[in-house]
Amino acid sequence: MRAPMIPLLALLAMPADAAEEVDLELLLMVDVSRSMSSAELEIQRQGYVAALRSDSVAAALGRALTGRIALAYVEWAGEKRQRIIQDWVLIEGREDLFVVAEVLANDQSTTQSRTSISGALRYGAAYLDANDFNGMRRVIDISGDGPNNQGGTVPAIRDAVVARGITINGLPLMTQDGVFMRIPDLDAYYQNCVIGGPGAFLVPVYKWEDFGPAVTQKLVLEIAGLPPERLIPVQAAAPYDCEVGEKLWRRMRMDSDF
Repeated sequence: MRAPMIPLLALLAMPADAAEEVDLELLLMVDVSRSMSSAELEIQRQGYVAALRSDSVAAALGRALTGRIALAYVEWAGEKRQRIIQDWVLIEGREDLFVVAEVLANDQSTTQSRTSISGALRYGAAYLDANDFNGMRRVIDISGDGPNNQGGTVPAIRDAVVARGITINGLPLMTQDGVFMRIPDLDAYYQNCVIGGPGAFLVPVYKWEDFGPAVTQKLVLEIAGLPPERLIPVQAAAPYDCEVGEKLWRRMRMDSDF
C-alpha cells in the first residue's frame, strides 16, 4: 500500500531545520583569566557542578512554562580566548542537569591571559544566534573578577547585544583575594557597564564559600523567570567610568616600562 503523499504546498511551508522551542536559551560564560588562581578556578567549577545537581535548580525547571531550556557553558578570558566546555544541549529534567554537571566535573579549567568582557559578549551573542533552539528568553550569564581590559569598551557591545533581544546578567566576583586588575566596586561596574536587557540583574560574590549558593540562586531566578527586584545590592550609582579597566591596564604597562 502506497504511503500517503504530502501536498507540495505543505512541504514548502515546512521549515528545513525547525528550531526546538524552549523557555530559555541560557549561556553560562565563566571567567578563567589569569587573575584567578587554580584554587579559585576549582571552587568556581565545583560551584556550577553543585548548582546543577541541586534540588533548587531542578525545581526551577518545573516552574518554567514548558520545563524545557537550552544550556551551554563557555569559559572566557582575552578577546579571542573562549572555550566551549558544554555545547548547546536540551534540558528537560534533573537527569539532563546531572549529565551537564558530570561534563563540568570531568573537565579542568586553565587560566588564559587578559580580560575581555566585550569579546565574551560578542562571542556569546553569535553563539546564541547560531544554535538550533528558539527560546522565549535568551540570556548570557557572565561571571568575572575584574573589569574589561581588551577588545573595546563594554557598553557599546552590551547595547548591541541587548538590541538583539538578549538579556545579560552578571556574577561579579568581589572576593578581593588578589590585587591584579581588580577594583573594589566591581558590582557597580557590572551594574553600569555590563548587564542589560529586560529583567537584567546581578548577584555579587564577596566570599568564595558563598559562590555555590550564589550560582544556585542565579540559575533559579533565570530558569524560573522570577523577578529579582530588591535582591541585589549595588555599591555605587551612575555616573560611572566604564573604561576603568582599560585605564588600569595602560597604567600598569606604563609602570612596567620604568
